[in-house]
Amino acid sequence: MSAAGPAAAAGTTAPAGGPRAGRDVYRDLLVELMATDARLVCLDSDTGLFSGVDFGPASDRYVNLGIAEQNLMGVAAGLARSGRIPMVNTMATFASTRALEAVKVDIAFNDLPVRIVATHGGLAAGHLGPTHHALEDLAIMRTLPNMTVVAPADADACARLFRQALELPGPVYLRLGRAATPDLAATLATADVPDAPPVRLGRVQPLRTGGDVVLAACGPYPVLAALDAADELARRGIGATVLNVHTIRPLDVETLDAAVRATGRPVVVTVEEHWPSGGLGSAVAEALAERRPTRVLRVAVPDGFVAVAGDQRYLLERAGVTAAAVVDRAVAALR
Repeated sequence: MSAAGPAAAAGTTAPAGGPRAGRDVYRDLLVELMATDARLVCLDSDTGLFSGVDFGPASDRYVNLGIAEQNLMGVAAGLARSGRIPMVNTMATFASTRALEAVKVDIAFNDLPVRIVATHGGLAAGHLGPTHHALEDLAIMRTLPNMTVVAPADADACARLFRQALELPGPVYLRLGRAATPDLAATLATADVPDAPPVRLGRVQPLRTGGDVVLAACGPYPVLAALDAADELARRGIGATVLNVHTIRPLDVETLDAAVRATGRPVVVTVEEHWPSGGLGSAVAEALAERRPTRVLRVAVPDGFVAVAGDQRYLLERAGVTAAAVVDRAVAALR
């Protein structure tokens, strides 16, 4: 592998005020909830995110199974069958590939309330190379019956969506990153965009409205890229609706379809930290194809392994998941 590239990348920069990582917010929230809800069990895989003492009197419900993801899923299924709500903690690439058979057969098939909290989604583990990249996890998880698939766009959304996901009767795959990412509300305020509606599991979150093209994105940096692209498109006289599609499955097709109809132009540009196959772009294309002819252009990590080490934003820039790419696709589609 080559040396790490520069950390800088185009797009929105983190606002002042110390944004937090989604996984850190999730950790603190889980510690809080474990103290009051005896159904919750934390299953760890040497993530380094937890220590048993973090849970105080609930520490007997923290189990570190080590790096054994298939066993992790099997134990979670057994506990769920016994009335518990297991929180399975591991890295996204191992949850969606190494442990896939157990996720499919033990958890999804039985529709059990296991929450798979997958950190280092996308290129968040870019410094560790392609063995630790997760650019296929959304495609894999959204094919599994009963599975709800969620990718929050910032730490606040992580906490809100996690709380909502706890109420679901079936399994959930929650995709998180590694490091802190910009706070979405602060970014919208800086851009003088009116308050967005709060995130609701299973519903697309409209962030801004425009009359020419729909930009649909999931995950922290893709959503920010879509917002930056909308600003640039506005300077060119093109109005863009920006949708934060944090829930990939079930997909909120009604809101997505309504946004396309409102523009009067059947064009959607999707943005994601994922390979093109099977992710958000594919989900949007499949859903709209059943309703109306719609051109769907995808901005995603190109179909190849990212054999370069570097931080998340550098690798996204290198892969072309940028606001500039979104602008180019939208302009080309509207010609």
